Amino acid sequence: MPTYAYDAMNNAGKKTSGTVEATTAEEAVKKIRSQGLFPSSVKEQKVAGGTGGGGAKKVRDVKKKKKGFNISFGGVSTKKLTLFTRQLSTLQDAGLPLLRSIQILESQQRPGALKNVLQGVAEEVESGTSLSESMAKFPRCFDRLYTKMVAAGEVGGVLDVILQRLAEFMEKGQRLKRRIIGALIYPAVVIFIAVLIVTGIMYFVIPKFQEIFEDFDVKLPQLTIFMINSSKWVAGTASKDQVVPGAIWVLCSPIIIFLFFKLIRKTNPGRAVTDIIVLRVPVIGTLLRKTAIARFTRTLGTLISAGVPILEAILITRDTSGNYVFERALTKVHDSIREGETFAVPLREAKVCDAIVVNMIDVGEETGDLDVMLMKIADNYDEEVDVAVASLLSLLEPFMVVILGGIVLIIVLALFLPLVSMIESVSGGK
Repeated sequence: MPTYAYDAMNNAGKKTSGTVEATTAEEAVKKIRSQGLFPSSVKEQKVAGGTGGGGAKKVRDVKKKKKGFNISFGGVSTKKLTLFTRQLSTLQDAGLPLLRSIQILESQQRPGALKNVLQGVAEEVESGTSLSESMAKFPRCFDRLYTKMVAAGEVGGVLDVILQRLAEFMEKGQRLKRRIIGALIYPAVVIFIAVLIVTGIMYFVIPKFQEIFEDFDVKLPQLTIFMINSSKWVAGTASKDQVVPGAIWVLCSPIIIFLFFKLIRKTNPGRAVTDIIVLRVPVIGTLLRKTAIARFTRTLGTLISAGVPILEAILITRDTSGNYVFERALTKVHDSIREGETFAVPLREAKVCDAIVVNMIDVGEETGDLDVMLMKIADNYDEEVDVAVASLLSLLEPFMVVILGGIVLIIVLALFLPLVSMIESVSGGK
């Protein structure tokens, strides 16, 4: 009967190893679990013939052949990582050994970053490292939140359940992100097209009208003069010193602003200032605040329900909140709980959440269902974000119509006021 070597954890979370005889790997897993252990790696041992009077035998592990390492660029998308997490949860729930599950999922991946990472994780797990420690060696793919939840699942012997919760958490985060981006695509496209059209009018149309005005020697109103000067700047003929046409600046300005914003946020003071300012912008600030509340409550609720100690869960939530204002508030909450005080009091003093959020967290602390209450807050704010996004879109549409209509009106007046003067002068001459 084949012999299987295993690495496992006991109920106290301590690592242990040993061997067990079984006909298949699945049977070996069942025997190990019947001993009250939670296997992280199960490998079949092969008996090799030896020399000696009694025909002594040596036991050696079957080594997995190294697979070719694929060259890849970039990171792992959240969509792929979510799918991998759900599939690994399914395989663990079916009772497959952890190493075999990872190898199965790695083999079905297309060449790329995730395949390379899974190869590395499989090799680490095969060498006896726990899954969470193996994943922690690839922080670009598995962040701190991910590895801590996996570690909690390993210690509690409920890795399949934790992976399922983690997949659901990631899917809800992706849905929220897609809703916000989807709502902003329409106004962004409209503004981009409008900028292209206005730039084209400035570059091609207004210079033609300028030639007509010069031929008729018409006295131009200030609005028309301003428009002609703007057209010259766009075309790059405003002065001899102008090197770059204004059209280039107009078309490149979104990229320049984006890169400048990213550069500022690379520094801690810059990130703090931009986060504070953005949260105070009307309408958009409210939307971002609701999004941040939904994110941090769902993250913290998921971690606590997974069995992560609350102080460590707060630190992980703080580091993954993505907003300086909430990071500062969660730091105060962490310090308060460490000193034996409550969660709600420092959060109320920080004034980053609505009163209903603080009161629900306070009730959750009193009843011992903090994780459940946090998930309810997250679900409620997900719905509020949907409403806020729809409201923002409904406000943007008429606002864009008014702005674009005003730009068209200014251009029309600037071009046709001199034409009226030309017609009057011609009629007076007759």
